[in-house]
Amino acid sequence: MLDMQTQAELIALCQDLLAIPSYSGAEKAVADQILLYMRARDFDMAYTDEYGNVLGCIRGKRPGKRILFDGHIDTVPAENRSDWKHDPFGAEMDGSRIYGRGATDMKGSVAAFLTAVSIFAQQTNRDFAGEIWVAGVVHEECFEGIAARKISAAVKPDLVIIGEASEMNLKCSQRGRAEVVLETFGIPCHSSNPEKGVNAVYAALQIIQRFCDLPPIEQEGMFGKGILELTDIQSAPYPGKSVVPHYCKATFDRRLLVGETRESVLAPLQAIIDELSAADPTLKAQVSFAAGKETCYTGAEIAADRFFPAWRADTDVPYVQAIYKAVRAMGYAPELTGYSFCTNGSHYGGEAGIPCIGIGPSRENLAHTVDEYIEIQELIDICRYDIAVCNAMMDPAAPVDVE
Repeated sequence: MLDMQTQAELIALCQDLLAIPSYSGAEKAVADQILLYMRARDFDMAYTDEYGNVLGCIRGKRPGKRILFDGHIDTVPAENRSDWKHDPFGAEMDGSRIYGRGATDMKGSVAAFLTAVSIFAQQTNRDFAGEIWVAGVVHEECFEGIAARKISAAVKPDLVIIGEASEMNLKCSQRGRAEVVLETFGIPCHSSNPEKGVNAVYAALQIIQRFCDLPPIEQEGMFGKGILELTDIQSAPYPGKSVVPHYCKATFDRRLLVGETRESVLAPLQAIIDELSAADPTLKAQVSFAAGKETCYTGAEIAADRFFPAWRADTDVPYVQAIYKAVRAMGYAPELTGYSFCTNGSHYGGEAGIPCIGIGPSRENLAHTVDEYIEIQELIDICRYDIAVCNAMMDPAAPVDVE
């Protein structure tokens, strides 16, 4: 249990983090606040890396496994400020809730696991085997899992706990995502004589319809299908001004399932283009993944293709069962489910093959919303969960296999 003083400190920490704007690429102030917290509570290590990720470590008295609590500290912008009843950076308490941009996604969870790790170290007098790491990750809202590559390379964790919203359930899988770009190339001409050119938009429409006719793949154990959804379309020149467009670009959101690769995702799409091109030599098109590039607050550049893999853990593996039993013993009744959205687990579980589990407070549909909030009781409960995770995974008398 958390005594009243500890609960008050947890709530205050959450409010401190919420009061600091930290849009992607501008996370320095909140990273500095987290460093102050770690150093005040005698973390053995507390530092920021090249990208500005903030990392802390508490070591046990004996060697053992390394577990990592992962939570991103960037948020989406607080747009439509006039629609907010509560100041997005006021960290206001109103009844049973704390309001603010990032309350659910996901500064509440970051505050909880920082507090939990500190409490566990005090309660055990660090008499455990292994290391407990915490990470406040930058640029997740732009690139799920890309900044996390630096973290896993430095920490080499044996288990990662993703703190994204899970409604207090245990998330054992996660769909990935990719941004697929279709480009078509035509020949411009005056729109009064369209037969003199090739309209790139018409070509795109043919291909888009065929793409949409593809049945989404399904996979046992995953929560959601491998859908492909059109999200935007652009033509050039724009505005047309009596010109047949010579270029069209359409972007799709593709939700990924476990084991899907860049090649396997693009292959059926390229086959459609090849088929249509063979029937109509004027149709010129290509399909690829979108690439992104941003600048971190440290000045470092972060860049990647927008391809973020899925991951899945069997619900009967030892670490899942150990955590499940630990929180049930506290009187909670979590479900073993999966995320339908993308998280930093795309790197840890999807790219690096590191065992993962998602455990967080609040509901995913509160993320990115006007008057985003977190329930105070869930903030307290998830801190208890995180302490239970530490107890389950770091108990020297009953070490848990995470291989």
